[in-house]
Amino acid sequence: MTDALKRLSDEGVAIWLDDLSRKRITSGNLAELIDQQHVVGVTTNPSIFQKAISSGDGYEQQLADLAARKVTVEEAIRMITTADVRDAADILRPVFDATGGQDGRVSIEVDPRLAHHTTPTIAEAKQLAWLVDRPNTLIKIPATKAGLPAITEVIGLGISVNVTLIFSLERYREVMDAYLAGLEKAKAAGLDLSLIRSVASFFVSRVDTEIDKRLEKLGTDEAKGLKGKAALANARLAYEAYEEVFSSDRWAALDKAGANKQRPLWASTGVKDPAFKDTLYVDELVAPGTVNTMPEATLEATADHGAITGDTVRGTYDAARADLEAIGKLGISYDDVVRVLEDEGVEKFEASWNDLLKSTEAELARLAPSEG
Repeated sequence: MTDALKRLSDEGVAIWLDDLSRKRITSGNLAELIDQQHVVGVTTNPSIFQKAISSGDGYEQQLADLAARKVTVEEAIRMITTADVRDAADILRPVFDATGGQDGRVSIEVDPRLAHHTTPTIAEAKQLAWLVDRPNTLIKIPATKAGLPAITEVIGLGISVNVTLIFSLERYREVMDAYLAGLEKAKAAGLDLSLIRSVASFFVSRVDTEIDKRLEKLGTDEAKGLKGKAALANARLAYEAYEEVFSSDRWAALDKAGANKQRPLWASTGVKDPAFKDTLYVDELVAPGTVNTMPEATLEATADHGAITGDTVRGTYDAARADLEAIGKLGISYDDVVRVLEDEGVEKFEASWNDLLKSTEAELARLAPSEG
């Protein structure tokens, strides 16, 4: 084992685990990852919960109790998921305290069926923050058009947010704008800005999956030579945008009032194409003040053979722009790619949530006590 994870952490990249289950909590595995693998945060999403709860491991008693109370399937899911997030937040609390609230965070997502509805998203975010009731929670809100005003409103209420499903540079700028607007609202309301935190989850591997599929279809040597370049170029240019926004006069005024920067978080960092190195989206996205949330397989691969050689983002912007331009010149529309990815992202989380509803409903029916 190398200590690549420590080197990554020393470079200013916070290592978060992109997974959560009750078994991971009760077995001591999460505590072990924090202690031995430099993990300082956890992200969840509807797909992760669907997989965890469907496995049934550790959920039987709570499901039986919920069945006895005849709760709705939606309420059952919220009780189960918020219990896991609360327990994970408690395990991470020492990290939260040691980092002054920057890390030691656990994310939980609003119902993905609300992705295109602003007012219910705000209401759900408030409800989740209240239900989990831990200062080291981040409420995940998708970066859809309807999600942007919700982000501003929720940040304005002093609730910390993880903005998810960001694929495009333009949308990322809108997300940062929504965050700053939220901080301005919070400041006007007299809230303590130093207590509000946010990350912006910029998705990586899915960009390569979609663009490489289109490059493969073109089949030319030039097209094939650009495979595996789009996702890194996109993420690196996102970091350039982050540097710009958080060195602006608008930010300076908030900084003076005690606000925290919204950190870029690299999401979807598991490599999908076996032709690429399995730590590609870790090794090549090292920059200070970022978060990399990894599935466990990527975390283990990085620990074993990650090549952490210092900052691999700053100084790459011109080359990144050139790669995206070269892809555009081949007739692959960036705007179309990011639109497809956002639509698919919302659909996938909705599908996972619906699967979770169905499987939980079946379990509640199975465990329901006979009358009397």
